[in-house]
This record gives sequence, structure tokens and C-alpha cells, in this order.
Amino acid sequence: MKAWMSGSVAGTGTFRCTECDTSLSLDAAHELPACPSCGGTAFVRASLFTTSQQPLVDLGPEVEDSTWLGETRASLDEAGQYVAFRSNDDELVVFPLAREWTRIGRSLAADIRFDDATVSRRHALIVRQPDGLRVLDDRSLNGVFVNGERVEWSTLADGDEVVIGRHHLHFIDVPVISGMRREGSPRRASA
Repeated sequence: MKAWMSGSVAGTGTFRCTECDTSLSLDAAHELPACPSCGGTAFVRASLFTTSQQPLVDLGPEVEDSTWLGETRASLDEAGQYVAFRSNDDELVVFPLAREWTRIGRSLAADIRFDDATVSRRHALIVRQPDGLRVLDDRSLNGVFVNGERVEWSTLADGDEVVIGRHHLHFIDVPVISGMRREGSPRRASA
């Protein structure tokens, strides 16, 4: 892959420092500056097929009180699979995963939308498969992390934490329990 040196006319797009993997985005035909992270001068175009495994944002541990997750799980009375997270306004969001696939990203077309620069427009998909649900990285810049490990795809199990950009989503699987009914389901007359 051709490497550009700082100072040359690079054009538009995203470039990655060859020394520290820091990304720079240029909106017009500007010259590449020295890397703001390490001072490096060699860059390559960031690609959909890059093999870099370093996150471009500091994921850090989730610092919020996680008791809300147990309370959320206890409040769900319908069997199903859900993603729960705290919004930027610290509001609890519980999203049911009822469709064959769920889009996550910054795009207006995303089912779960984050208006945040750390989230790609098409960041991830949650897909229903015969063996369960899987989360797939949809060629995002910052990657998808499941339980702290960067993944291209991963099956989801109850309690898994999925990190999209700087957002922590928690997968909840409420199993069908004998005697559980959906609201509005017909009652059977006892004989």
C-alpha cells in the first residue's frame, strides 16, 4: 500500500499513521500534518479492509452504576431478546430485538442510532441466525467489542456487553417461562 508523507497533497478521506494507527480525516485536498499523537510523518489511506485492531477511542471501563441492569432485567415481563443502554441524557433505553436484523450506527436509517462521532454511520448489525443472535461489525472505523474483545462477529449470550464507539450496550435474553403470557393473549376457560 502506498504511504504518503506529511506535507504532500493527500486529498480527501481518512489516513492512518503507520507508527501509531492514529486516524486523520481531511475534508478537502489539504496537506497531511505530522501525526498529532506520535509526530510520525508516514500515513496510509484508512481502508475498509484494514487489519488494525487498536481502537481509535479510549473505551475505558464503564464507570456508571450497573445496578440499573439488574432492575431492568427484573422489570421485563415479556420473553424475548433486548439491548439495554443508557443514553447521553442518562435515560434508560431498552430496545427489543424482534426483527431478523437490527442496524446500529450514526445514520438516520439505523434502528439504534447514536449521534456521536465515535460511531460510524453503519457501525454494526445484530442478526438473527438459527443458532441465536450475532453482532457483526459493519466495516466500522472504531470496531465492535464484545466483553472487551474486538470482534468481526460474535454470537451473543445473556449478559454480554457490546461496545459501539463509546456506548456500552447490554444484551438481555429473557427466556420463556412456563405460565408466562403476553398481554392480550386469550385466556382459556377452566373446565
